[in-house]
Amino acid sequence: MDRLLHVSAGICLLLLVMVLISVRRSHIRVEYSVTWLVAATAMLALSLARPVLEYIRRLLGLPDTPLAIFLLAGAVFLLVFFRFTLIISRLRDDNIALAQRVAILEYHLRALARHES
Repeated sequence: MDRLLHVSAGICLLLLVMVLISVRRSHIRVEYSVTWLVAATAMLALSLARPVLEYIRRLLGLPDTPLAIFLLAGAVFLLVFFRFTLIISRLRDDNIALAQRVAILEYHLRALARHES
């Protein structure tokens, strides 16, 4: 089990490094990287704090500690994905509204051009 927790910690460290490199190279915006950094840090802390993980396992009534870490990892990343789904949905709605405003402006510009000619 310790081996699994070490692998989990290694994956979290890898995710932290990847996010930081992506921010540095401007592949990901800072406001979105914060969510990934918090999620990876939380999972890293859980992987390294075995007594806390054991407490959570007992609290949830799970038979095995690795099951607890994977359940928590799944929950954390589902929350991250849900947050990004909300952001994408809002951006899509904003794009539609912007396209409509541009179309209205183009219509008015064409109408003004017709009146001037």
